[in-house]
Amino acid sequence: MLDTASETVESLRLKMDETASTLPEYPVVMAMDGVGPTLGPQLMAEIGDVTRFTHRGALTVFAGVDPGKNDSGQHIQKSVSTTKKGSPYLHKTLFQIMDSLIKRSPVDDPVYAFMDKKRAQGKPYYVYMTAGANKFLRIYYGRVREYLSALAEAENI
Repeated sequence: MLDTASETVESLRLKMDETASTLPEYPVVMAMDGVGPTLGPQLMAEIGDVTRFTHRGALTVFAGVDPGKNDSGQHIQKSVSTTKKGSPYLHKTLFQIMDSLIKRSPVDDPVYAFMDKKRAQGKPYYVYMTAGANKFLRIYYGRVREYLSALAEAENI
């Protein structure tokens, strides 16, 4: 039964990768550090069409990795936990990507460098993982939007 379950999971993973490879942003996403043939299609499926987000902050809110607010009148709290709203599946996928980055430690990756800096500052695990996921999404948003704009421009020429 275990072998059958493993074969089913592998065939589903291959089908997800095959389906995701038809999307225009596939090469950009797959080129990002921490994203592979399993997490890449999962990430694209959870985010969907990135152009529906008006700005990168909207994507981080959707993922639930944005810092919350606790302001009232004159009181402004400096340290606030994340909102945790949004897709729990996207949240989990992002944490798996951050875990992959930590395990591989790519020195030239800006997200890993940012998380490593936060770790060196003594930040707790959840804080630096969430901050890394936030930075990853901002980079994802910029790269995918830029790539899709370039594709649209090339088609119009």
